[in-house]
Amino acid sequence: YGKYGMLRKQFLKEHRPIRYQNLLLSGKLTAHLNQIDQEVTEQVEVLMKQMAEKQGVTEQVKMQDQMKWVGLMNGIKACAEEIVLKERVYM
Repeated sequence: YGKYGMLRKQFLKEHRPIRYQNLLLSGKLTAHLNQIDQEVTEQVEVLMKQMAEKQGVTEQVKMQDQMKWVGLMNGIKACAEEIVLKERVYM
């Protein structure tokens, strides 16, 4: 598991210790963290694509002003991650 799996693990340890222990003792923790990581990664990518389309952040913007495009995409990624993390990781 990657970034999102690690965030989920830390959240479970701190805020859901019983659930964390149950997953750990049953041998299902790694599978759970891998699943969360994969789902969150996919959801962030989909949401970023939707948000970029809605805000008009296109390849044309990228060609005309790459720094502007990078800034816009960083903002979009931060928003998408915040939304998905609240829904999938911190629950």
